[in-house]
Amino acid sequence: MPIDNDYFKNRQQNNGGGNNNNNGGGGNFQPPFETPEFFKNFGKKAGMLYVVIIIIAALFIFKPFVIIESGQVGIKATTGKYDEMPLNPGFHLYIPVFQKVIIVDTKVRLLNYRSVEEMSGFDSGIKVNPAINILDARGLPVSIELTVQYRLTATGAPATIATWGLSWEDKIVNPVVRNVVRNVVGGFNAEDLPTKRNEIATLIEQGIREQIENLEGKPVSIESVQLREIVLPVKIKEQIERVQIANQESERVRYEVLRAKQEAEKRAAQATGEAEAKRIEAQGRADAVTIEAKAQSEANKAIAQSLTPNLLHMQQIEVQGKFNEALRENKDAKIFLTPGGSTPNIWVDTKDKSRDTAINQ
Repeated sequence: MPIDNDYFKNRQQNNGGGNNNNNGGGGNFQPPFETPEFFKNFGKKAGMLYVVIIIIAALFIFKPFVIIESGQVGIKATTGKYDEMPLNPGFHLYIPVFQKVIIVDTKVRLLNYRSVEEMSGFDSGIKVNPAINILDARGLPVSIELTVQYRLTATGAPATIATWGLSWEDKIVNPVVRNVVRNVVGGFNAEDLPTKRNEIATLIEQGIREQIENLEGKPVSIESVQLREIVLPVKIKEQIERVQIANQESERVRYEVLRAKQEAEKRAAQATGEAEAKRIEAQGRADAVTIEAKAQSEANKAIAQSLTPNLLHMQQIEVQGKFNEALRENKDAKIFLTPGGSTPNIWVDTKDKSRDTAINQ
């Protein structure tokens, strides 16, 4: 409120009158300080200032705005009715009391089904459910552990929340996953599950994706389905282990038989090779002898064809000439005549007594 200056004015007047009586006059008294101009006009601006303060307080109290972050969408509800278009990330205003904004997460979420409780932090986008218990084709209990990655479709978020509520994933994803897993795994025998793991994982993912994404408006998008573990009964595990051990032993025996067969074939091949080598070597020698005999026969035939009577007669004359020359030097020389005269006569000089004795014998 503005400061009242009447007190200072009256005091100034009173002091002025007193001074006239005592001092004979003088009305020049001044107050101790002068009121600032701001306070003189404060009363005029106080109403506007109060309005500004009230508005600022109302903004903080009622907060008629919302900031939506990336990976989120806002759903504006006016008197309980959801708008069809979601609010994208950014700054948005709304009217308190009559309107409200529901923020929902559109980032990828994880839904884990497992038997053992594990610490997964405090991320609201990760949910943990018990493993899915199933009876196989023969009625034996089996547990399936898997992880489903999914996200809320941003464009259809208002319709999804209006239809399914804020617990939409427990009403859409979880029931479909359990139903599909039971239908797929229930058609197999427990001991066949480990060997057909890839086939089962493919069937589960296809079934979940088909059922959820075929819902009206496609409220949820399935990113992936991962089969983590197939938990079998203890007896089935023991039976599978025995079968695996038997198969391994059979494989080992089969390998040893195959190896022995290969060794026998190797030795037989080596023996066959050695026999073939010897046969070839013997054949080579026989062929060499045959070739040599044939060559000798051809040579003898050629020689025989070359021994004409005239040639033999000429050689006989040459030998006779040599014999005549030997007789001039040694009258004891001897000559041997071949029958028929087919070959030249052979003469021997017997001047050497020892050689002559050998010839006579």
